[in-house]
Amino acid sequence: MNIHEYQAKEILRRFGIPVAPGDVARTAVEAEGIAARYGGAVVVKAQVHAGGRGKAGGVTLARTPAEARAAAERILGMTIKGLPVGAVLVARAADIASEAYVGIIVDRASKRAVVMVSPAGGIDIEEVAATTPDRIRRLPVDPRYGFLPFEALQLGTFLYRDAGQARAAARILRQLYDAFLDSGASLAEINPLVTTPAGELLAVDAKMVIDDNELERRPAVAALRDASAEAPSEVAAREANLTFIRLEGNVGCVVNGAGLAMATMDLVKYYGGEPANFLDIGGSSNPDKVIAAIRIISSDPKVRVILFNIFGGITRTDDVANGIVTAVRHAPLRVPLVIRLTGTNEEAAVRILENAGLSAMTDMDAAVQRAVALVAPAGSAR
Repeated sequence: MNIHEYQAKEILRRFGIPVAPGDVARTAVEAEGIAARYGGAVVVKAQVHAGGRGKAGGVTLARTPAEARAAAERILGMTIKGLPVGAVLVARAADIASEAYVGIIVDRASKRAVVMVSPAGGIDIEEVAATTPDRIRRLPVDPRYGFLPFEALQLGTFLYRDAGQARAAARILRQLYDAFLDSGASLAEINPLVTTPAGELLAVDAKMVIDDNELERRPAVAALRDASAEAPSEVAAREANLTFIRLEGNVGCVVNGAGLAMATMDLVKYYGGEPANFLDIGGSSNPDKVIAAIRIISSDPKVRVILFNIFGGITRTDDVANGIVTAVRHAPLRVPLVIRLTGTNEEAAVRILENAGLSAMTDMDAAVQRAVALVAPAGSAR
């Protein structure tokens, strides 16, 4: 679960991290009032779950309350990477002497939280890793002992030559680690962590991503979810208890089981296609899930074919077939439908589909090849 910058900053502030003062506004008038209250220059920042806000025009420096109002009027209602901006953060502008990056992420390879720091802040850490990897220091945290003070100080001295700033950075890193653990986050970063001309450290931007598996036991964190800032397809999938990740291709995939879903996407790529999504209906045989899956995939204008790949173990293929038939009758599809069904109640499922004028295949490779061929230029698929 993504949370907004202003929410992440509030969490960091609660753990003692020095954060640039700011308040959220949902109207231009509110933005003007916040700017007037702070006095001086402010930064008006779009609150949306998307990167590249600055490049999209969603971050503006305003020197007066009137400029803040004008900036908010322009930013509110913008669409950044397909997501509408419904709020802006109006934060006091900071005098910046230098910028650094500090962050914590769950690393699947080491199965630990990894603290990362770089003196090259203010730009994407991926860019730093690609161009100047020597400017990043990584530290896997041993979960038996936690993030130890001497480890934090080592990272602090990598960032700053000044001893006082190194100690301040070490303190912020440990506070960030505490916030990371307490929130059930999979990512927590400050980019940039700035030094002011007076030598003080200040977090002027923050990002946190919460592990969905942690939300049930952290209701206060779960309450931070802003469904209006999420893609409608992802909201619909969550409400239908579907595992859904939108991708960039044009072959819509509906599969039961994560392993089969990954194998299906691999085959789509192998035969020259591009998967449009990862969508797992799970082991449930509930036809309503199938109906929701078709509705979600059909809402993506890039999808040019829908591929069902169902292996019936716990899942009953006749229930899946009933769901497909109901969905197609309720809202006729605008794209071809390729169905592969095999396993539990397979014969009944085939009859259900045939009675509705649909057909099913049993071979996975053949089904994927057919789906790819329906969208690929002649001769391009393997």
